[in-house]
Amino acid sequence: MQRVGSETMGGALVFWVGLAVAGLCVGALFTFKSMSDPTLWRTCSILTLSCCYLMWALTYLAQLHPIIIPKRDDLRLEL
Repeated sequence: MQRVGSETMGGALVFWVGLAVAGLCVGALFTFKSMSDPTLWRTCSILTLSCCYLMWALTYLAQLHPIIIPKRDDLRLEL
């Protein structure tokens, strides 16, 4: 079974996904020129992309570096 930990999950992924989302936001600036209200469509798409990215990034980073360390109850006390 493959171990999932900090070896396979890295913080650099957040950076690369952020660059991809930034590219999509720039693409949204040029995509909605022929719509009836391009400013509204551009604003909604950029806000949606940025909010979804922030939620994903915070959740991903919280799993990489948890605030509370899990404690195991099944360990013996060593004297």
